This record gives sequence, C-alpha cells and structure tokens, in this order.
Amino acid sequence: MYKKLLKTVAATSMAASLILAGCSKDTKDANAGAKEKKEDPNEKVTLTFWDENAGPQRTPIWEELIKRFQDKNPNITVEYVGLPKDSAKQKYDAAIAANDTPDVASVQTSWLPEFSLREALLPLDSYFDKWEDKEKINKGSLDFNKKIVPDHKLYGIPYTQNLDILWVRPDWFKEANVQIPENWDDFFSAVEKLADKDKNRYGYTIRGGAGGSFQLQRMMYAYSGINDYIKDGKSTINDPKHAEFLKKYFALYKKFTPQSDITNDYKAMIAGFDTGAVAMVQHNIGSFGEHSKALQPDQFQAIPLPKTADGKYVAEGGNTIGISVFKGTKHPDAAWKLASFLNSKDSQSYWNQQVGQIPTNSDVLGEDWIKQSPHIQTAFKVYDDKDTVLYQPPFYLPEYRSILDTVVDPGTQAVLSGKMTIEEFLNEWAQAFEKAQAQYDEHFKK
Repeated sequence: MYKKLLKTVAATSMAASLILAGCSKDTKDANAGAKEKKEDPNEKVTLTFWDENAGPQRTPIWEELIKRFQDKNPNITVEYVGLPKDSAKQKYDAAIAANDTPDVASVQTSWLPEFSLREALLPLDSYFDKWEDKEKINKGSLDFNKKIVPDHKLYGIPYTQNLDILWVRPDWFKEANVQIPENWDDFFSAVEKLADKDKNRYGYTIRGGAGGSFQLQRMMYAYSGINDYIKDGKSTINDPKHAEFLKKYFALYKKFTPQSDITNDYKAMIAGFDTGAVAMVQHNIGSFGEHSKALQPDQFQAIPLPKTADGKYVAEGGNTIGISVFKGTKHPDAAWKLASFLNSKDSQSYWNQQVGQIPTNSDVLGEDWIKQSPHIQTAFKVYDDKDTVLYQPPFYLPEYRSILDTVVDPGTQAVLSGKMTIEEFLNEWAQAFEKAQAQYDEHFKK
C-alpha cells in the first residue's frame, strides 16, 4: 500500500537552481527582527490562521483543531479566518501585496512557487530538521514541495494528499443494469444510458465555472496517458488525443448534463450529485464528507478515473495541501508550533478522516478508519498500481494558477457556448504555458 504515493516526487524534474534575492525592505526588516528576537515560550501570543477552503463541512474541523491546540498552549490564541475556495487565491495575493499576511495558513501546493518567488513565505527547513516527527511525514511529498520552488527550500508541510476520481450512484447503475466504468468507452456509454428525462436525471455534470480547469486537465491526461505537461518547451495540452477527448466530453453538455454546467462551480456541481440530479461527477476523494452527509452509504461510491486505451491509470503528481508560515509573522516559533501540531498524528487523522483524504503522516496509515474507508482504498489501488502514470503539471511556473483561472476557465465556457472551437481553446491554453515556460527558462536556466 502507498508505494506509488511515496514515489510521486520521483517523476518530477525541476531544473531551476537560482535563489532569488532582493525582497522588500519592510519584509526584510520584519523577518530579521523575528529571527533576532528570542521568543518567551510563555508570552501571550495571537496568531492568525487562514483556511483556503472554508465552508460548513471543513470550517468546523479547523475550529476543533484550533481548540485542541489552544488547550495545549494556553498562552497562544489562534484567530481562524475562512476563505471560500474559489476566491481564496485572490485573497492571499492581495494580502501579500499589502504586506498583511496571516501567520499560518493552509496553502495549496501549486501556489508555493509563486509565493516563494514573491518572498512571502518563511523557510521551514531549520524548524523541520529539529522536529521529532520529521521522519513520519511522506518524504516524497516533502521533496516535491522543495523541488518546485526555485531555491529548493521547504515552504509547506503537506498534511493531506488527494486523488481525482469519479463519484457514482451505484444504485442507479444497478437499477439500469449498466456496468460501472473501467475505461473511457464505458464512461461515455454510461453517461448516455443513465440520463433519464422522465426521472429528471442526468448522466453526468461538467464543472464549467470557477475551478473547472483543474478537473478538466486531470480528465484529459487520464484519457491520453501523456505524462509530460511541457516537453522541450512545448506543451502537450493541445495534443490530438486531448482534442479527441474534449470533442466527446463537451458533446455531453446539455444533452446528457445540466444546462447550468456552463457556470457551475464546485458547490453547484456537488449539489447536483448529492441531491440526486446526476449519476456521476468527477471530483476527488475529498468530497467524501459532503456525500456522506447527503446520501446513504449505498448511494455513492468512489471509482478511479477510467483507464487509458492501453489499460493504465493516470494521476496528477503533487496533489497535496500543506501548512505554511508566512514571512511577516512576528511570532515564528509560535507559528511553527501551530504548523507542527496540525501535522501531528492526531491532527492529521482527525482532519483527513472527516474530509476523506489521505494523511501524509505515516503513523495514521495503520488506523482502522483508513482500512475501513472504501474511497481511501480506491486511492491506494491507483497509487499502488505498478503501471499507473503520474503526470506533473508545471507548478513551478509562477503563472500556473493564473493561466488556469484567466485562460482555461473562461475558455471552457467559450467552447460550451459555441464561441470558440476546441482546437482554438487548446492552442490558446498551450501557448499561454509555453510563453510562461520560456520566461521561466530565461530567468532560471542561464
């Protein structure tokens, strides 16, 4: 179990080697002061913690963990700030620009290169090296986080790992005598067969709104089996196999999926599944919490994304979220105390069990809830398969997230509305990344 997961970083090659210099004077002075000051462990301290995916399902989890931390550390008060997933990145960007960042935060792995280039994060290497639990955190995910940033320092301790899958209604499949999809032909066939206008049911739902780009590219690479996102300066996004897939995939829109898909964000997409409107939804194992509250155990099931034509699973490498400390904190020792607490066995176990994702702390992997969670076992099935392909998005590009947000999300809507062809969409997407790669190479490969 977990072998492929531990090797995720092995598939990534990162050539950047220069360390950026020249942060703003204010940031330098603030950080220097933090380093020089010896913190009194009993001093009354207030920290701010930002959650990048707040909501009724996850906010209470963080609030409970913060309560546990404060009970153990009565001199430290933690102020929780929850940000909606689809606007969180913008909030972080604004905070960095205004030099008004939180002390500690949950930070998506794909944000680390940009945030490190903006010199917003505190390197955690020295703290981590002295931490008694350092050997328990998945080394592959730690190495990945260091490899994707230019100076190869540790800016985030991953507390959870994810995997994109399909959530399906097994009761509907059984009722219609349709096979659970194993390959893409099965998938497209099932979408059509499970759509039932008389019952107001759709076979599938496409996330055409905010954040849909992440899911779209994971589906594309799962179909094509390509493991290079950019090769020799050229993006594989506009590979003919991806155009072939999108022609089939987008053809489902309105015919077998809701018309509202064109603007559906995460909440709307998941609501369609949880309210019994759609038979299948592509997301990740992390939406287990929502499904378990809305549906009965026999009404939802996690299955791997369909296999490629040659029978392989494809998963995205580096699909983690970590705890980071921001450079502007006035209390780095207390901030690290919180960061390490959130990555402890008990904290990771509690968070991941509630959400339904994979912990990175090895002490948690043997717990009963891991063994008794079918969706977690589905993830292990994919990661442990010797033929599984791990493709690596260019997280190291500072523009990575902004391209997905400003080019791919609106481009998806343009295609669904008939204003852009699939070829035009993929070419624009590929060109945006090729331009970003060229700029990156110019600065970091001299």
